[in-house]
This record gives sequence, structure tokens and C-alpha cells, in this order.
Amino acid sequence: MTMAEPKLWTKDFIIISAANFFLALTFLLLMTNMAVYAIEEFNATAGKAGQVSGIFIVGTLVFRIFAGRYIERIGRKRMLFGGLVLFLLATLLYFVVVENLNLLLLLRFIHGAAFGAAATAMATIVINIIPRARLGEGTSYFAMSATLAMAIGPFLGIFISQRANFTVMFAVCSFFSAVSLLISLFSSFPEARISREQLEAMKSFKLSNLFEQKAIPIAVIIFIVGFAFSGVLSFLTSYTREIGLIETASFFFIVFAAFILISRPFTGRLFDRRGANRVIYPALIIYALGLMFLSQVHHGYTLLLAGAVSGLGYGTLVSCSQAVAVQEAPRHRIGLATSTFFIGLDGGVGIGPLLLGYIIPIVSFRGLYLTMAVVIFACVLLYYLLHGRKESYKKQYSVADC
Repeated sequence: MTMAEPKLWTKDFIIISAANFFLALTFLLLMTNMAVYAIEEFNATAGKAGQVSGIFIVGTLVFRIFAGRYIERIGRKRMLFGGLVLFLLATLLYFVVVENLNLLLLLRFIHGAAFGAAATAMATIVINIIPRARLGEGTSYFAMSATLAMAIGPFLGIFISQRANFTVMFAVCSFFSAVSLLISLFSSFPEARISREQLEAMKSFKLSNLFEQKAIPIAVIIFIVGFAFSGVLSFLTSYTREIGLIETASFFFIVFAAFILISRPFTGRLFDRRGANRVIYPALIIYALGLMFLSQVHHGYTLLLAGAVSGLGYGTLVSCSQAVAVQEAPRHRIGLATSTFFIGLDGGVGIGPLLLGYIIPIVSFRGLYLTMAVVIFACVLLYYLLHGRKESYKKQYSVADC
């Protein structure tokens, strides 16, 4: 083992991170406007408009279940470029789906499936590019590409909707999709080193070949984290309108994303040097505090404080939990571990609004966020039971393991 750190910022790491940014940017820009598009262009009810928006996540989630199983059999390169090409074609099809709401729903499902394929391939590829000794740091930096998209996408979507029509929005999304595909062509990355016995073992159709068993505990934690975040993502606008802070709310996710970006380099390095427990226990507490602050907001500055604190906790949990999922899995099942992790995250974010919507009339918005804070506090114990007690600094990868 040498004193010099292995190189992280390679050409391929930068290219895949940039491609992921444009992929996520397209997804978030469309998510901002698809419900409005369905209402204005198809006279859809609020319920149908919600389906148009949410069925994208359903398509993503469904495909992730199979992406992890088949990525090493199909090949990472084929899944990446197949997903990106389908993603671009689906974006272009918004120009012609002009009269049939059912076709729009089908297109949104296919678009989500393409996103699931491309995003799973990118995450698997980049995990194999990152040196093992810098896994936490590298995963954090890669996740920053989606964080930047989270900050820019919704604002860009609102900006376009206020100054142009939906045709312009689809044109911009098509451009971003094409950029993601084109820059990916300049990357080079190895396929998995997988033996014939390992490949044969993954062919049988059983539960262990749809999910990586060793990644399930941390996927359960991230499901709950995503479930709580869905309450912020889906109901913050309604909440802030009710308490008269709708103008300040437009800056909430900017602050949220900014604190994720600020924290990523430090939390990733701390993960690599001191282990997962030193990062995840504090992150759970910080995230719970952010949700508690959100439940007690009365002024604009306290709303932004809640965004900063919850962003710090949520961003740290997502990137470091993904690193845990990958560390736990055998190398030939990293793709499966990656998809298992994101199934947990996507499942929480996707299912959350459906269930939390029934809770709000009973407990109010403030009660919702306070309840979610309690749930996340309880996750400290759950994390200990599922993973924390098994965590040891001896389990951290060394440079010699790479």
C-alpha cells in the first residue's frame, strides 16, 4: 500500500458523472411540468395528472428490479447505450403524443423504464471506476451530479413554463437527452469479470437474482429515508401556501441542494476513513432534526434553515448508504446491489405520496413532518439492528483490495 491516494477524477469518471447530470436534469425538468401538461393539453383530472407524473417512477422502479439481474449478462455498455437511446427516443415522442392520454401514460412508463436502465448502468459503471480506497468520496462526488440537477431542473422547468410553451420544453429535454448520449460515447469502461459458474448461478429465476441479499438491510433504511423525503417533495408547495411562505419555498430546494454539495466532499472522506457508522448515525439525527424544524416553520428564514439541515442529512444518507450497499456485495453482483439500493430509494419516494396523502387530513402538514421526524429518529435503532452493529473499521477496503 503506497502513501499516494489512487486517482479519482479520471476521464471516464467525469464523463459518466456529466452524462448522469443531463439524464437527471431531463427527468426533473419533465417532472416539474407533466401534471400541468396533462391538465392543460388533455383536460385531465387532478388524479389523472398525478398518474401522468408518477407513472414515470413506476416504470423506473419496475425496470430496476430486472436491470440488476441482467446487467452483467447483457453487458454494461449495451444496457447503458440501450437505455440512453430509448430515453432519447421517448423524449422525442412527446412531440407526437398530442391527443391520447392513455398513450401519454404508456410513453411515461416507457420513459421511466429507459431512465431506470441508463441510471442503473451509470451507477454500476461508476462504482467500478472509483478506487476502493475512495469509494465513499467517489460515490458522494458522483451523486453531486444528480444534486445539481435537483437544483437546476425544477427552476428551469418553471422558467420555461412561464415564458414558453410545452414544445420548447420538449425540445430542451431532447437536447439534454442527446447530450447525455453523445458524451457517453467518449467513455471507456471494463465489463464485469464474471466466471461461467457465477453467470450460470445468476440465470435462474429466483429472488436472490432479483435482489442482492446483502444490500437489502441498507435498502430498507433508504426506503424509509426516501419515504420521508417524498413528503417534502410532494407537499412542500401546499404546506408553504397554507402558511403564507410560498415565495420563500421557491428557494427551499436551492438551499437543500447547496448544503448537499457543500457536505459531499467531507462526508465521503469521513466514510472512507472512519467507517459508515461515523457518518450514518449523525446523518439520520440531522435529517430528523431538519424534518422537525420543517414542521415548526413560521418564518422564511426558518424554512430555509429546515432546507439546509434536511439537505445535509438526506444527501449524506443517500450517497453513503449506496456505498454501504456496494461494499456488502460480491464484486460480480455490484450491479444487483446497485439496483437493490435504488429500488429501496425509488420505492420510498414513489409510494410515499400515495400513503402520506391520507395522513395529512388527520394530522395536518405540520403533523406530517413531525411524524416523519419521529420515524427517522427511530431509524437510528433500526440501522443499528440491520447494519450498524456489524459495521467495523476492519471492513473498510484498502488500496490493496482494488
